[in-house]
Amino acid sequence: MLARAHDRRWCPHADPDAIRKTLDAHEGRALAVTDSVFSVDGDAAPLPELAAACRAYGAGPRRRRARRGVLGDGGRGALDAAGLAGADGVVATLTLSKSLGSQGGAVLGPARVIDHLVNTARTFIFDTGLAPAAAGAALASVRLLRREPELAGRARSVALSLHRGLTDAGLSAVRPDAAVVSVLAPSPEAAVRWAADCRAAGLVVGCFRPPSVPDGISRLRLTARADLTGRQIVEAVDTVVRTAPTAAF
Repeated sequence: MLARAHDRRWCPHADPDAIRKTLDAHEGRALAVTDSVFSVDGDAAPLPELAAACRAYGAGPRRRRARRGVLGDGGRGALDAAGLAGADGVVATLTLSKSLGSQGGAVLGPARVIDHLVNTARTFIFDTGLAPAAAGAALASVRLLRREPELAGRARSVALSLHRGLTDAGLSAVRPDAAVVSVLAPSPEAAVRWAADCRAAGLVVGCFRPPSVPDGISRLRLTARADLTGRQIVEAVDTVVRTAPTAAF
């Protein structure tokens, strides 16, 4: 919308073939935009295949939220994990929240792209600068990752443990590719009650329901942390299972 593109098309979820067909039917310049890890289900986009489809048709791929701190060697991000970090034509937007625990974000890409955004992006030109405290907090997190690169793998391991516990109990949960564990709820109303019951029991979880997501896929979202102990993982699973609506099983 902000790019003022006249022709915008939406493709099926994480489908490189759909990208190819869409680009094949398009004339002129194109930019493909995708999440690296999808916020609702927690699954990762097939970045190498999507990038190959874009290169075949001369479209510049752009990744939203490159997931630094969770994916990639030592938490270097989804682009690093896909072998695309620094690749020609790839532009990434990086959030400083999520795993880095700060706020704000950054755009990583070719110098000509950055120069263009600095001089033409209205949301940048008319915004205030990033607060020094936020920049400092993000920098401290990056330095921590460099000192303890095993934290990224630990966060992914915790997510898999949560998923295993929930599915072993009979709940429908999407296998996580990063730190997000998504658990299907039977209805929007049930999802809201479920999240409230979890909070009352001492566990804070996200709650996705319309209009955030289409009707029929309301769910809870758990976010794994590298510092969770085995006991805390068991307690979290027990709380979600114990408060689950009967129809969720």
